[in-house]
Amino acid sequence: MSKKYIFNPKQLLLVIIIAAAGLTGCKKFLDINQNPNNPDSADPNLLLPTTQAAVSQIVGNAFQIYGSFWAQYWTQNPTSSQYRSIDQYNPAATAFDRPWLILYRNALINADLIIKSPQTDIDHTKGIAYIMKAYAYQLTTDAFGDVPLKEALQPTLYTSPKFDSQQSVYDSIFKYIDLGLGLVQSGTSVAVGNQDMIFKGNMDSWVAFANTLKLRAYLRIANVDAAKAQAGIEALYATSPTFLNADATITYTTTGGNENPLYNEMASPTLNKVQNIVASSTSVDTMYDNNDLRVEKLYDIFLTDTASEGNRIRSIAQGTYNNTLHTGKQVSPPSPLVGGRANNQASATAPVKLISKAESKFLQAEAAARGWGNGSAPSLYAEGIAASFTALGLTTGQADAYILQPVVAYPEGASLDEQMEAIITQKWYAMNGFQGFEAWTEWRRTGYPNFLVQSAASTQGAGRMPLRMTYPNSEAVSNLNYPGTVSLFTPVWWDTIHD
Repeated sequence: MSKKYIFNPKQLLLVIIIAAAGLTGCKKFLDINQNPNNPDSADPNLLLPTTQAAVSQIVGNAFQIYGSFWAQYWTQNPTSSQYRSIDQYNPAATAFDRPWLILYRNALINADLIIKSPQTDIDHTKGIAYIMKAYAYQLTTDAFGDVPLKEALQPTLYTSPKFDSQQSVYDSIFKYIDLGLGLVQSGTSVAVGNQDMIFKGNMDSWVAFANTLKLRAYLRIANVDAAKAQAGIEALYATSPTFLNADATITYTTTGGNENPLYNEMASPTLNKVQNIVASSTSVDTMYDNNDLRVEKLYDIFLTDTASEGNRIRSIAQGTYNNTLHTGKQVSPPSPLVGGRANNQASATAPVKLISKAESKFLQAEAAARGWGNGSAPSLYAEGIAASFTALGLTTGQADAYILQPVVAYPEGASLDEQMEAIITQKWYAMNGFQGFEAWTEWRRTGYPNFLVQSAASTQGAGRMPLRMTYPNSEAVSNLNYPGTVSLFTPVWWDTIHD
């Protein structure tokens, strides 16, 4: 269920600060949370939207950019330079300072303050906070590996929190989801309403979101701890769970500060609407090869100089922005539909998808293919593809025609590996433009799609591709328990494919 949220002035201010200033320089914002260790001073009605807005800021901007480059949907424009280091696999030491700050200082600490609030009539709000805490911690640990958890969010007790293993963080994620599910299904709560930016207080939708998040989390560990993943998924299905049947999104407006977070950054005075992001041939060429109509929804066609290249999306191979053949070349940008066209204000209203309907269907398809969940894997696979088509304004009939092609059709009777390749590859196509970080993460987990290539701009050794985000410099200089530098090319705990 996608909901448009209309911010009140206080909430608008909070989102502006999150998006534009990294949580500094605003007295009114700081007044809301003067002592982050004193829940008595924190109003849960104000903290819930800031938690959700902070998560959306990460999913829709920093992690979307890095994920979409490393999943090879996007690459650097030859006529600009902002994201060259991403294609080079050489992010600056400070590249992840701000995402880390927003995840911990806003998303996680505010969710924790809601949970610890002494108010007794806000079970639903606390349940949402637990689920958002689980979601934010999965983002954080999937990006960085081992992260602070047990000693985190308590700055007066632990100024240098220890880093917990990714395995133990995942254990906590499952615990937070279960605690959240128990609370959102409780009847002892005042209505949450519009303070919930995602579902506007619809608890049935939150139950479906939590179940889908739990399925995602268990499948994430399927290769490193199959027994635990299977037991967890089978226990989940034993509850006759509902899963998301609509995108879980935060939507935006053209009002300053309420814009899609990617567009908000591109339109800022710093970037001044320069188009840095363009189409990668990895995605565009394979979509055209598959007669995939989504390609011309996800990227903009240039209508000039079509005699030489034809009326189609123009892309360049990943990281070839310095190739002299591309000097001055116009390359197709992501479309406003996904928030990626810098000089088109329609990008401002693109949604940020925390979990899409398509992802929900592909997760269920994988569970069914493994024999751990109910339903028909081929049917759920087809529903995932159809959900992606209709989300872009295409029809189920067009999706059906796409699926009938031998290169796309579900490989019934094939090995589990072949079924996994089909499911994850089609999930990769479906996540284009909206879920770049999740697509890159699924590639790390499974190795699919198997046609990603090393960026031509890579400054690293042959064949090396990013397998994690590096710890922020802010932790290196301030946390006495900093575990030391971990290479971008070191797999995280659940990534057994790239060991």
